[in-house]
Amino acid sequence: MNKESKHSFREKYLILLRAQSGPDRIKKSQIISEKLFLTEEFKRAETILFYASFDGEVDTFEMMTQAKHSGKRIALPTIIKDQKRIVPALVPTLESDLEVGLYGIKQPKSSCRDISLDNINLVIVPGIAFDSSNQRLGRGQGYYDRFLKEIPSRLPAVGLAFDFQIVPHFPFTEEHDMKVSRVICN
Repeated sequence: MNKESKHSFREKYLILLRAQSGPDRIKKSQIISEKLFLTEEFKRAETILFYASFDGEVDTFEMMTQAKHSGKRIALPTIIKDQKRIVPALVPTLESDLEVGLYGIKQPKSSCRDISLDNINLVIVPGIAFDSSNQRLGRGQGYYDRFLKEIPSRLPAVGLAFDFQIVPHFPFTEEHDMKVSRVICN
C-alpha cells in the first residue's frame, strides 16, 4: 500500500473518531479506563505518562484525574517542533498547569518540570488505529514513533482505542513505525 493509501486510511479513521457522539465517547472511554486501571502495569506504576486527548480520541482527562486521586504522578508530553520530539513533564494539577500547545493539543506549561524516562513506569499512547499485532497508526508526524524508539524496553507502552479503531492488519507498515506493548479497547 502506498503513502496515499496510508493517508486515506488515516483520514477514514479520523472521520470515524470525530463522528462519535460525546456521550458514546465518554461511556466507551470509561470502560477503557476501568480496564486500564485493572492492569498490573497500571497498579505498579507510580508515574504515568498520559496523552492529552483531543479530536475524538479516547478521553484521558478523567483517567488522569482518577489516577491522581489514587496517588499516581501524572506526566504529559510537550512537543518540541524544531526537534520533532516529545519531552515528558510532570503535571502537578490538570486544572492550572496545562496550556494549548502545538496542533491545539494541551501540554504542560513551561513551569512544569521535565521528567526522565527512567522515572516513568507506564506510557499511555494515542493512535488513530491499531492492528492485531499492536502496530499503531498515528497522525502522521512521527512524534510518537520517535519517542517509542527512545523508551527502555522495560517500560510498557499501552495504546488506548475504541473498538472500531482495531483492524486485523496494516498493509502499509514502514520501518520507522513502532508497536505498543498492548492495546486496551472498550
